[in-house]
Amino acid sequence: MKAFGKILGLGLLGLLLIVVALGFALTHLFDPNDYKDEIRDLARKKAHVELTLNGDIGWSLFPWLGLELHEASIATLNNPKQPFADLQMLGLSVRVLPLLRREVQMSDVRVEGLNLTLVRDQQGHGNWEDIGKPLPEQDAQAPAASEPSQAPGAAKSDNNERAVKLDIDSLTVNNARVQFTDEQNGKSYGAESIQLSTGPVHDGVDTPLKASAFISASDPNVKARTELVGDLRFDRKLKRYSLGDMRLSGEISGEPTAGKSVTYAAQGQVLVDLAANVASWTGLKVSANQLRALGELNLRDLNGAAQLSGGLSVAQFDLRTFLDGIGHPLPATADPKAFSKLELVTRLEGSQTAIALQDLAVKLDDSSFTGRVAIEDFAKQALRVQLKGDTFDADRYLPAKSDEAKGAKAARQAQVQQQEAGALAGAGSSPLPDAPTQVAWSTDKLLPVDRLRALDLQADLAFGALTLDKLPITDARLQATGQGGLLTLQTLRGGLYKGSFEAKGTVDVRPAVPQLGINTQITRVPVEHFIKREKPDQAPPVKGLLTLSSDLTATGNSQKALVDTLNGTANFTISDGVLVNANLEQQLCQAIATLNRKQLSGEPRAKDTPFQQLNGSLVVRNGVASNPDLKVRIPGLTVNGHGDVDLRVLGMDYGIGVLVEGDQRAMPDPACQVNQRYVGVELPLRCRGPLELGAKACRLDQDGLGKVAAKLAGNRLKDKIDEKLDEKLGDKVSPELKDALKGLFKR
Repeated sequence: MKAFGKILGLGLLGLLLIVVALGFALTHLFDPNDYKDEIRDLARKKAHVELTLNGDIGWSLFPWLGLELHEASIATLNNPKQPFADLQMLGLSVRVLPLLRREVQMSDVRVEGLNLTLVRDQQGHGNWEDIGKPLPEQDAQAPAASEPSQAPGAAKSDNNERAVKLDIDSLTVNNARVQFTDEQNGKSYGAESIQLSTGPVHDGVDTPLKASAFISASDPNVKARTELVGDLRFDRKLKRYSLGDMRLSGEISGEPTAGKSVTYAAQGQVLVDLAANVASWTGLKVSANQLRALGELNLRDLNGAAQLSGGLSVAQFDLRTFLDGIGHPLPATADPKAFSKLELVTRLEGSQTAIALQDLAVKLDDSSFTGRVAIEDFAKQALRVQLKGDTFDADRYLPAKSDEAKGAKAARQAQVQQQEAGALAGAGSSPLPDAPTQVAWSTDKLLPVDRLRALDLQADLAFGALTLDKLPITDARLQATGQGGLLTLQTLRGGLYKGSFEAKGTVDVRPAVPQLGINTQITRVPVEHFIKREKPDQAPPVKGLLTLSSDLTATGNSQKALVDTLNGTANFTISDGVLVNANLEQQLCQAIATLNRKQLSGEPRAKDTPFQQLNGSLVVRNGVASNPDLKVRIPGLTVNGHGDVDLRVLGMDYGIGVLVEGDQRAMPDPACQVNQRYVGVELPLRCRGPLELGAKACRLDQDGLGKVAAKLAGNRLKDKIDEKLDEKLGDKVSPELKDALKGLFKR
């Protein structure tokens, strides 16, 4: 037995020596480079690819089956002269004995200078689609030469039971390049200087991964540098793939960012479960320049209509600075600090065609909003907005006025101030101010017409307090829609200075020149808040509660164009009103004293003139509002007026008649007492000049006053005739005859 053991040992040793010697002979005496043509033929017949080997082939046999390829390229059999892939060197080694157990145990795998070129032609066919496909004549002969195949179910079961176990010490790719060109749309995409390195690659074990590349696109022109680090884990049996502690960072620039560089980074845990048909990104952290966001994303139904859910929180950042840094600056606003603070928290829901920000909470500058914002159709840009805000000052976000508009405003202010300085409202004896000539409106564009034509909008906004054109609106509600260039303001309503207002209208940007129409209803709102004043502390010319309804249309895309083309009608009433700093009563008493040929002895009356009601109607034609029926009720007076308000220059030209009803005070000024013959006599006033002057621009109409004096003289002559008739006739004639004789002198 001992001798048998020695013999067996010597036999095994001899067999091992023979194997080693055979391996040495094969690797040193057998040169695979001598068989390149046979290898190419084998690649054509078995792999159906055109393999070109310009460099040497290096190899080893045992215990590692090693292979090195240099200067190799691969093309399809349909286009053998245009390789879709080439490389400088491929090196790999596989343990021989584990192959017998269907285990692939590899040492370091190295790929140097891989160049992959993918092209989709004009017919939409990709050159990669022919990889591994035989030529048509070979394909036709394949059924006759092929062996009987197994049933599909049996083959699948056998493959699952005998899955190959993968085991690689490391994978290194240096200086690789991938280029994709789509000839149908003329676009191309590329990745250059690709570097990839991993630790040991094992099924179900974390594999350290590091990759970097320079990525580019042609349309739009984009260039990016990116780096990816993480721990890759895969379980092919469970179809689960994850990238733990993922960190993606880089820098991007190009046409979308107007040539500016944007630094970005992303972190988190990424999982793809193909068996469950879901994917997730937890612990998400994203940054772009100064933007910082946290959250998580989840995808389900990956192989069908994928659905997105998750949450997102964006820390406070300067929106204006951020957009400027990515090449999309905001237009200048009335307040340069607008959009300087923005933060939000939301729940995400989406699909391949839509995205919604649910349970949205936004803080913008000094305002807070809650609600929902969604794009229901990416292709149609269908925007849906439902927001409720606490306070919002819309004036801060309006476009800033241009230098031209500022210059026009300054010129008009100077003209008004010059006229106001010479108005001498108290005396009432200075000449009438000239009608203003300076345009009061800006020529800056108001509407982004191109954007509005493409807008698909449904908006429902509510504000606890809204500031618009310096008007504080409470409990404001705005509902609007936009479709195909037609924007409809369904309602804009709210409380205003203890009154209320509502507006409805349309903006049609489908024609070359935008067309606007608006209906307004204002109820008992203090009128002084609608009157422009050059100085904030300047007293308004009129006070009172305004009730107004209007129906107006206009065309154009600037304040000036809209006012120049303004047409429509309006009706207004001002109750409980006061003409501020307008001693109209004093001026009327002066006129009465002049007619009485007396001097006023009392103290000057109050500076303001109250009125119980002011009402009238307007007909607007091309920016000029005609008012044919102005009526004002003042204690002891009734005022009738007619004239025009030129909205283009904010000027007025009014004729006003005052019907004297008598001084109702207990102690009237003797010089201002109204003789019975003055009752019903209309005293004329003329008002002309800037609207800002109000009653300061009104003076006695001297021409009209002369006519009144002539009428009064005629009435006095009639009274004397009546007295003489009474004296002469006495009781000699009947009263009927006496009245008839008096009537002869009235004609």
